[in-house]
Amino acid sequence: MGRAVRDLRTRRGLTVRQLADQLGVSIGTVSAVENGRVATSTERAVQLADVLGVRPERLLQGVAEPIRDERWRVTAGEGEAAGAGHWRRFEPLDLDPALRGALACFLELGYHGSTMRGVAERAGLSVAGLYHYSSSKQQLLVSLLDRTMDDLTRRTSAAQAEAEDPWTRFARLVECQALFHSHRRELGFIGATEMRSLAGPARARIARVRREEQARIDDEVRAACRAGAFATPLPHEAARAVVTMCTAIPQWYRHEGDSTPEQVAQWYVDFALDLVRCDPALRPGVALT
Repeated sequence: MGRAVRDLRTRRGLTVRQLADQLGVSIGTVSAVENGRVATSTERAVQLADVLGVRPERLLQGVAEPIRDERWRVTAGEGEAAGAGHWRRFEPLDLDPALRGALACFLELGYHGSTMRGVAERAGLSVAGLYHYSSSKQQLLVSLLDRTMDDLTRRTSAAQAEAEDPWTRFARLVECQALFHSHRRELGFIGATEMRSLAGPARARIARVRREEQARIDDEVRAACRAGAFATPLPHEAARAVVTMCTAIPQWYRHEGDSTPEQVAQWYVDFALDLVRCDPALRPGVALT
């Protein structure tokens, strides 16, 4: 269990002292738990699970599951919007007050220009009330980016699984990326601009997930080139250009503008297929709903 506690603490962006403060125990007690030097009661495990955002029974089993608590979910139910056949559906996000305040503050002032007091004001909370939700500005950023990448990954996995050939999988992935970065513009903007503000293990972990998302498109472009569907002589560079243009959508897209996310996605699929020089006879359609 100790290793699971340590892994989950670092994912949350918490120091040992911050976790100890939230639990109301000493630093030595947290260190002893993480290093397996003391037995952990069920009551303490429940308290740890609440702070770390996991189910108590899984923590007692020593399982460091990815944090997917109720602080960030689609209103239609956990996982439904991004499940198989539903990756094009974007329900309104249900963020808790702390994350709503953090998102608003980071968008307006940037991470380094934001303070916990400013986040509290935008959240409609007292500073003390904000600390009930989160122990630090870094933890708020980590939570936002964790949930951003979790949502994107589940959607791209579902989109990729819908097609049987690499050129159609490529088109679905581009469509998914463009839809995500339009519908979830605010989260996409934070993801593009605040990676540099992450510290320690959280930065390495989230960067790894981002590389894995890039690799999805890299792999499909290479496979389509081998199959003769794409004629680009620079598959690696083309794949990077495609992802870069999708992640840049939040820089210009506005929900109140003339274009819908679905229109943007159709344009970007066309741009991407042109960029990789897709064989016109194999060019996938865009089945937007």
